[in-house]
Amino acid sequence: MPDGSLSLPARLYLLAWDTDRNEVTATARLHHLVRAGALTELAQRGLLVDEDGIATPADMDSLTGDAVLDGLLELVRESRPHRWRTWVTLHARVTLDAVREQLTAEGYLRAEKKRVLGVFPSVEHVLAQPAVVDALREEARQILEGPVPVAEVSARDAAVVALAATAELSTPEPGKDRKRHHARVAELTERSGAAAPALRKIVTEVHTAVTASLTAVPAATGD
Repeated sequence: MPDGSLSLPARLYLLAWDTDRNEVTATARLHHLVRAGALTELAQRGLLVDEDGIATPADMDSLTGDAVLDGLLELVRESRPHRWRTWVTLHARVTLDAVREQLTAEGYLRAEKKRVLGVFPSVEHVLAQPAVVDALREEARQILEGPVPVAEVSARDAAVVALAATAELSTPEPGKDRKRHHARVAELTERSGAAAPALRKIVTEVHTAVTASLTAVPAATGD
Protein backbone atom coordinates (compact mmCIF):
# COMPACT_ATOMS: atom_id res chain seq x y z
CA MET A 1 0.00 0.00 0.00
CA PRO A 2 1.12 3.64 -0.44
CA ASP A 3 3.44 5.05 2.20
CA GLY A 4 4.46 1.71 3.60
CA SER A 5 6.36 3.47 6.38
CA LEU A 6 3.06 4.06 8.19
CA SER A 7 2.10 1.56 10.88
CA LEU A 8 -1.17 -0.37 10.77
CA PRO A 9 -2.86 1.84 13.40
CA ALA A 10 -1.72 5.00 11.58
CA ARG A 11 -3.10 3.78 8.26
CA LEU A 12 -6.41 2.81 9.84
CA TYR A 13 -6.69 6.25 11.43
CA LEU A 14 -6.05 7.98 8.09
CA LEU A 15 -8.56 5.73 6.32
CA ALA A 16 -11.20 7.10 8.68
CA TRP A 17 -10.89 10.59 7.21
CA ASP A 18 -13.35 12.06 4.74
CA THR A 19 -11.08 14.09 2.46
CA ASP A 20 -13.96 16.16 1.09
CA ARG A 21 -15.11 17.34 4.52
CA ASN A 22 -11.62 17.19 6.05
CA GLU A 23 -12.90 15.45 9.13
CA VAL A 24 -13.02 12.01 10.69
CA THR A 25 -16.39 10.52 9.79
CA ALA A 26 -15.78 6.93 10.87
CA THR A 27 -17.36 4.94 13.63
CA ALA A 28 -17.41 6.20 17.21
CA ARG A 29 -15.37 3.07 17.96
CA LEU A 30 -12.39 4.32 15.99
CA HIS A 31 -10.19 4.01 19.08
CA HIS A 32 -10.99 0.28 19.21
CA LEU A 33 -10.19 -0.15 15.53
CA VAL A 34 -6.87 1.68 15.85
CA ARG A 35 -5.96 -0.39 18.92
CA ALA A 36 -6.77 -3.57 16.97
CA GLY A 37 -4.38 -2.45 14.25
CA ALA A 38 -1.62 -1.93 16.81
CA LEU A 39 -2.21 -5.34 18.40
CA THR A 40 -2.16 -7.00 14.99
CA GLU A 41 1.09 -5.35 13.98
CA LEU A 42 2.80 -6.29 17.24
CA ALA A 43 1.62 -9.87 16.78
CA GLN A 44 2.80 -9.95 13.15
CA ARG A 45 6.20 -8.70 14.30
CA GLY A 46 6.36 -11.46 16.91
CA LEU A 47 6.53 -8.99 19.82
CA LEU A 48 3.17 -10.07 21.24
CA VAL A 49 2.43 -13.79 21.36
CA ASP A 50 -0.49 -15.90 22.50
CA GLU A 51 -0.29 -17.91 25.72
CA ASP A 52 -3.56 -19.71 26.37
CA GLY A 53 -5.52 -16.81 24.93
CA ILE A 54 -3.52 -14.14 26.78
CA ALA A 55 -1.69 -11.37 24.90
CA THR A 56 1.87 -11.81 26.15
CA PRO A 57 5.07 -9.87 25.36
CA ALA A 58 7.62 -12.12 23.71
CA ASP A 59 10.34 -10.57 25.88
CA MET A 60 10.85 -7.56 28.12
CA ASP A 61 13.34 -5.62 26.01
CA SER A 62 12.44 -5.55 22.29
CA LEU A 63 11.09 -2.35 20.75
CA THR A 64 9.85 -1.40 17.29
CA GLY A 65 11.11 2.18 17.13
CA ASP A 66 7.52 3.33 16.57
CA ALA A 67 6.25 5.40 19.52
CA VAL A 68 2.65 4.18 19.20
CA LEU A 69 3.52 0.49 19.01
CA ASP A 70 6.15 0.73 21.72
CA GLY A 71 3.73 2.61 23.96
CA LEU A 72 1.20 -0.20 23.68
CA LEU A 73 3.88 -2.84 24.17
CA GLU A 74 4.98 -1.11 27.37
CA LEU A 75 1.39 -0.88 28.57
CA VAL A 76 0.90 -4.62 28.08
CA ARG A 77 4.16 -5.36 29.88
CA GLU A 78 3.20 -3.22 32.87
CA SER A 79 -0.40 -4.47 33.16
CA ARG A 80 -1.83 -7.65 34.54
CA PRO A 81 -2.54 -10.32 31.90
CA HIS A 82 -5.53 -9.80 29.60
CA ARG A 83 -7.05 -11.61 26.67
CA TRP A 84 -6.73 -10.15 23.18
CA ARG A 85 -10.34 -9.02 23.00
CA THR A 86 -9.89 -7.12 26.27
CA TRP A 87 -6.90 -5.25 24.89
CA VAL A 88 -8.93 -4.16 21.85
CA THR A 89 -10.96 -1.89 24.14
CA LEU A 90 -8.96 -1.42 27.36
CA HIS A 91 -7.58 2.17 27.51
CA ALA A 92 -7.86 2.22 23.71
CA ARG A 93 -8.07 6.01 23.54
CA VAL A 94 -4.45 6.13 24.72
CA THR A 95 -3.40 4.49 21.46
CA LEU A 96 -5.70 6.69 19.37
CA ASP A 97 -4.29 9.86 20.96
CA ALA A 98 -0.74 8.62 20.39
CA VAL A 99 -1.46 7.95 16.71
CA ARG A 100 -2.96 11.42 16.30
CA GLU A 101 0.09 13.03 17.91
CA GLN A 102 2.43 10.96 15.76
CA LEU A 103 0.66 11.84 12.51
CA THR A 104 0.65 15.50 13.50
CA ALA A 105 4.38 15.44 14.22
CA GLU A 106 5.03 13.78 10.85
CA GLY A 107 2.93 16.32 8.93
CA TYR A 108 -0.04 14.15 7.95
CA LEU A 109 -2.30 16.16 10.27
CA ARG A 110 -2.22 19.79 11.31
CA ALA A 111 -3.20 21.01 14.79
CA GLU A 112 -5.21 24.24 14.77
CA LYS A 113 -5.97 26.19 17.92
CA LYS A 114 -9.56 27.30 18.47
CA ARG A 115 -11.85 28.43 21.27
CA VAL A 116 -15.00 26.58 22.30
CA LEU A 117 -17.89 29.03 22.85
CA GLY A 118 -15.33 31.71 22.17
CA VAL A 119 -13.76 31.17 25.58
CA PHE A 120 -12.23 27.75 26.23
CA PRO A 121 -9.00 26.98 24.34
CA SER A 122 -9.04 23.79 22.29
CA VAL A 123 -7.11 22.09 19.50
CA GLU A 124 -8.68 20.73 16.34
CA HIS A 125 -6.82 18.39 14.03
CA VAL A 126 -7.28 18.69 10.28
CA LEU A 127 -5.91 16.60 7.45
CA ALA A 128 -2.77 18.12 5.92
CA GLN A 129 -2.15 15.52 3.19
CA PRO A 130 -5.48 14.46 1.65
CA ALA A 131 -3.69 12.93 -1.36
CA VAL A 132 -2.11 10.34 0.94
CA VAL A 133 -5.52 9.34 2.29
CA ASP A 134 -7.03 9.17 -1.19
CA ALA A 135 -4.19 6.88 -2.28
CA LEU A 136 -4.64 4.67 0.78
CA ARG A 137 -8.37 4.40 0.18
CA GLU A 138 -7.94 3.55 -3.49
CA GLU A 139 -5.36 0.86 -2.76
CA ALA A 140 -7.59 -0.58 -0.03
CA ARG A 141 -10.52 -0.65 -2.44
CA GLN A 142 -8.48 -2.50 -5.06
CA ILE A 143 -7.28 -5.07 -2.54
CA LEU A 144 -10.83 -5.60 -1.29
CA GLU A 145 -12.35 -5.93 -4.74
CA GLY A 146 -9.51 -7.77 -6.44
CA PRO A 147 -8.34 -8.76 -9.01
CA VAL A 148 -5.11 -9.52 -7.12
CA PRO A 149 -5.34 -12.97 -5.49
CA VAL A 150 -5.41 -12.80 -1.71
CA ALA A 151 -2.30 -15.01 -1.59
CA GLU A 152 -0.35 -12.20 -3.31
CA VAL A 153 -1.42 -9.52 -0.83
CA SER A 154 1.08 -8.87 1.96
CA ALA A 155 0.03 -9.84 5.49
CA ARG A 156 0.23 -6.18 6.61
CA ASP A 157 -1.94 -4.92 3.74
CA ALA A 158 -4.39 -7.75 4.26
CA ALA A 159 -4.73 -6.81 7.94
CA VAL A 160 -5.35 -3.13 7.17
CA VAL A 161 -7.99 -3.83 4.55
CA ALA A 162 -9.77 -6.53 6.55
CA LEU A 163 -10.03 -4.27 9.60
CA ALA A 164 -10.96 -1.23 7.53
CA ALA A 165 -13.69 -3.18 5.75
CA THR A 166 -15.08 -4.36 9.08
CA ALA A 167 -15.44 -0.71 10.10
CA GLU A 168 -16.70 0.20 6.61
CA LEU A 169 -13.81 2.57 5.93
CA SER A 170 -12.41 1.25 2.68
CA THR A 171 -15.22 1.51 0.11
CA PRO A 172 -17.54 4.26 -1.19
CA GLU A 173 -20.73 2.27 -0.50
CA PRO A 174 -20.08 0.81 2.97
CA GLY A 175 -23.19 -1.21 3.74
CA LYS A 176 -23.55 -2.72 0.29
CA ASP A 177 -19.82 -3.45 -0.19
CA ARG A 178 -19.34 -4.96 3.25
CA LYS A 179 -22.03 -7.54 2.53
CA ARG A 180 -20.84 -8.19 -1.01
CA HIS A 181 -17.22 -8.62 0.04
CA HIS A 182 -17.83 -10.70 3.15
CA ALA A 183 -15.99 -13.72 1.73
CA ARG A 184 -13.06 -11.57 0.58
CA VAL A 185 -12.76 -10.00 4.04
CA ALA A 186 -12.67 -13.47 5.59
CA GLU A 187 -9.87 -14.46 3.21
CA LEU A 188 -7.92 -11.30 3.97
CA THR A 189 -8.31 -11.92 7.70
CA GLU A 190 -6.91 -15.41 7.20
CA ARG A 191 -4.07 -13.97 5.12
CA SER A 192 -3.23 -11.51 7.91
CA GLY A 193 -2.19 -14.40 10.12
CA ALA A 194 -0.78 -16.66 7.44
CA ALA A 195 2.72 -16.79 8.90
CA ALA A 196 1.77 -19.24 11.65
CA PRO A 197 -1.28 -20.98 13.13
CA ALA A 198 -0.84 -19.09 16.41
CA LEU A 199 -0.78 -15.76 14.59
CA ARG A 200 -3.88 -16.73 12.63
CA LYS A 201 -5.66 -17.38 15.92
CA ILE A 202 -4.62 -13.98 17.27
CA VAL A 203 -5.74 -12.09 14.17
CA THR A 204 -9.09 -13.88 14.13
CA GLU A 205 -9.72 -13.10 17.80
CA VAL A 206 -8.79 -9.43 17.39
CA HIS A 207 -10.98 -9.16 14.30
CA THR A 208 -13.91 -10.74 16.17
CA ALA A 209 -13.43 -8.33 19.07
CA VAL A 210 -13.52 -5.35 16.70
CA THR A 211 -16.73 -6.60 15.10
CA ALA A 212 -18.33 -6.95 18.54
CA SER A 213 -17.12 -3.49 19.56
CA LEU A 214 -18.46 -1.80 16.43
CA THR A 215 -21.91 -3.30 16.87
CA ALA A 216 -22.17 -2.73 20.61
CA VAL A 217 -24.55 -0.21 22.13
CA PRO A 218 -22.39 2.85 23.02
CA ALA A 219 -23.48 2.95 26.66
CA ALA A 220 -22.55 -0.69 27.13
CA THR A 221 -18.93 -0.43 25.99
CA GLY A 222 -16.11 1.28 27.82
CA ASP A 223 -12.55 2.23 27.00
